[in-house]
Amino acid sequence: MYGQEQYARWGYYLFHYPYTAQSDANFHVYTRQGVEADVVEHCSGDKSYEGAESSSEYEFSDVEDEVGKRLSQMVSIPHVPRINGEIPSFDEATSDHQRLIDRLQMYDLVECKVQGDGNCQFRALSDQLYQSPEHHEFVRQQVVDQLESHPEIYKEYVPMAYREYLKKLSKWGEWGDHVTLQAAADSYGVKIFVMTSFKDTCYIEIQPRILKSRRVIFLSFWAEVHYNSIYPKGDSR
Repeated sequence: MYGQEQYARWGYYLFHYPYTAQSDANFHVYTRQGVEADVVEHCSGDKSYEGAESSSEYEFSDVEDEVGKRLSQMVSIPHVPRINGEIPSFDEATSDHQRLIDRLQMYDLVECKVQGDGNCQFRALSDQLYQSPEHHEFVRQQVVDQLESHPEIYKEYVPMAYREYLKKLSKWGEWGDHVTLQAAADSYGVKIFVMTSFKDTCYIEIQPRILKSRRVIFLSFWAEVHYNSIYPKGDSR
């Protein structure tokens, strides 16, 4: 649980930045000297989904292929799963944000901003999976179902009572973390690549336990503050 002071700091970030906060088993971290790009102001238009099973059957798109090519030169390093860390100070958050901007610019990528309401990780996943951030509640439920169905896979990474963790995550506005990203990858059977603002970690690759689709999910992560969906610069969506 976050204390009152942390929530106050979080409110400060939301006021000064149009963003939200946030957060591995089969994770790989990519490191490279790097340094963001113009930001896409609005995400894709609302498009309905036909269920989680159909999302895993989507074709590997040209957009995903293009982003993958731009990031394919990095070398992976094993990384341990974790829940969210502490919210950074204002100065640290500002520095981290600029680092993320520089890295996205380096790879000619842009962010599709999603709302900063505590659901940003699930909104960003929804935008990638269903071309709209509005199905975040459905994505959250898929993730919670995955966590609930396979506690033996995830509970060792959760430093609290697992049932309490699931109860919290089921609530609207509860932040996702690296454990929920692994559960999302496992549930949908897709790889998730995350461009981060960490000083020593440029890029994280999350592998599903069973690969069900050639689809790849691309997200940006302003460490402990916000997730967005990312695309190649110039993409029309």
